[in-house]
Amino acid sequence: MSRLFAAFQHVLPQHALSRLVHHATRSRAPALKNTLIRAFVRGFRPDLSDAVEPDALAYETFNHFFTRALRQGSRPLDADPLGIASPVDGTVSECGAIDGDRLLQAKGRHYTLAALLAGDADLAQSFEGGAFAAIYLAPYNYHRIHLPVAGTLIDARYVPGRLFSVNRATADAVPGLFARNERVVCVLDAPPRYALVLVGALNVGSMETVWHGEVTPRRPRHAAVLPLDGLRAPRRLPKGAEMGRFNMGSTVILLFPRGTTAWAPGFVPGRTVRMGERIGTLRRE
Repeated sequence: MSRLFAAFQHVLPQHALSRLVHHATRSRAPALKNTLIRAFVRGFRPDLSDAVEPDALAYETFNHFFTRALRQGSRPLDADPLGIASPVDGTVSECGAIDGDRLLQAKGRHYTLAALLAGDADLAQSFEGGAFAAIYLAPYNYHRIHLPVAGTLIDARYVPGRLFSVNRATADAVPGLFARNERVVCVLDAPPRYALVLVGALNVGSMETVWHGEVTPRRPRHAAVLPLDGLRAPRRLPKGAEMGRFNMGSTVILLFPRGTTAWAPGFVPGRTVRMGERIGTLRRE
């Protein structure tokens, strides 16, 4: 069944469909936005008890509802400066050591750092033998992304690609999935240097960062280095600060250099995590 689902996605007009979703989810027409929200709530049953606004129909658009803010204190932040906090609510797809330049996507499937980082050999080399974690955000999850460690933005880029779904069925069936999909790569210096890779997916019509605003959808879809001047937020942000948003569900990939990170014992594939909880510890000499 997963192979059939993946095969179907190959023939879909992925970007056109995602642009249509992008437009619809920003409509302020009450009939449309309320219909979309009611259908989503019935289908996915998101927990609204920790939202600043728990009334789903009170939001101006579906996208405002989807990227809703949470009540202060609803996601306690790990207080240890050396603790690595989960950047999102989600489920761990895969995590562990980077085998040379190879990252595990699913059983029997790998992709390379060079492919994920759009062929930047120097950046890829800096993470070889390091640690990685891929966390999947389901549609019902909270969709804002936060810094796992305090850091200064030192590089940001847009990488064009496909928009396959990033759920488990597709990850099992599509080779190099995360290195084939559209993505936004943000590199920060903590120290150590680390990277947050935002991976787009089917119907993810928009990814944005606090520094650049909406990065996708983008035309033309050519690889681009995003500027580090004229930013909308300071380059240096504290641990737990919001750094971006998915405007539909997707995946975040964390990369750390060799010898800098120890994942927490319970941080394993299949584990559900909440933003702010400790998922690992930095090793600093």
